[in-house]
Amino acid sequence: MASNSIFPITESSAHQILSAKSLVKIPISCSCVDGIRRSMSILYTVHASDTLATISDGYGGLVSGEQIKSVNSINATNPLTSGGTVVIPLPCTCFNNLNNGGTAIYMSYVVKRGESLRSIATMIGTTISDLETVNGLGETQVDSGDILSIPIAACSSATLNWYNESMMVPNGSYTLTASNCIKCTCESMDIKMRCVPSGLDVPCYNLRCKGSNLIIGDEYVEHSKTGCNVSQCVYRGHRGGKILSSMKNSSYLQCPDNQSHSGVSCSPSLSPYHVDPFVVSPKPSSFLPLPVSKAALSTRATFGRVDQILINVLQLFVLKFILYFLI
Repeated sequence: MASNSIFPITESSAHQILSAKSLVKIPISCSCVDGIRRSMSILYTVHASDTLATISDGYGGLVSGEQIKSVNSINATNPLTSGGTVVIPLPCTCFNNLNNGGTAIYMSYVVKRGESLRSIATMIGTTISDLETVNGLGETQVDSGDILSIPIAACSSATLNWYNESMMVPNGSYTLTASNCIKCTCESMDIKMRCVPSGLDVPCYNLRCKGSNLIIGDEYVEHSKTGCNVSQCVYRGHRGGKILSSMKNSSYLQCPDNQSHSGVSCSPSLSPYHVDPFVVSPKPSSFLPLPVSKAALSTRATFGRVDQILINVLQLFVLKFILYFLI
């Protein structure tokens, strides 16, 4: 459900009926076996009426009956047995989780009748060029039943200074961490990881940043005539059952909401299903301007004071000029 951004996780959502022909993303671990990238962690329990062909059909053509037979050494002396389990060697790709210099997670996709690289690229949100490069295609023609590796932009925790935890989340998805207390989402607008309390019915502690009233995911914006300072309580990982967090402070010449008042908490609205015992603001603004140094703010403030002095002198000069003619 996390890979398909279905939230919250409840008994009813687990039995949610999906519309026909919906694209459902199913996460699997990807390992290299005999020089071939494929998942060996998917186990299928055989039913009485199953054949290699029907099992293959159940996985949408991602794996053939012959591949299932080969991996599981199925033969006359080792046939399919009702109640037994077989490994399903689903194809996968890694490419070191990179694409065009950015973090990416790869999805295996079976081409359907009538589809083209253009229609697939538009549906997934990638480019024809990327699909051609990743799959080593010499032409744009694809046929029904072809299996393509599709790069999906992802958020990485590699640059977030987390303690003893690493994470990659595909664009438009989320994951739960820290014993399901923290929900980390990869926003499609800017491909940035944002972590907030999950709001699930689990015991969670240490959600507040030390020395602050802010909860993980909260931010506070303080405005002034020269810009604003943004303070954020950010997630830093977990250790021994304890959730780690710290304050992150940034200065901006232009405030996120372009307002001039001070002491304003910038808090997006909570989802109607987000129930949490704490006062939690959701994700920070995705459109914060680039931060500037304190020196730049100080310089701007100095120029502002000089301008004000010149205006005062000019006003005094005009006043004296008017009085001179009146007298």
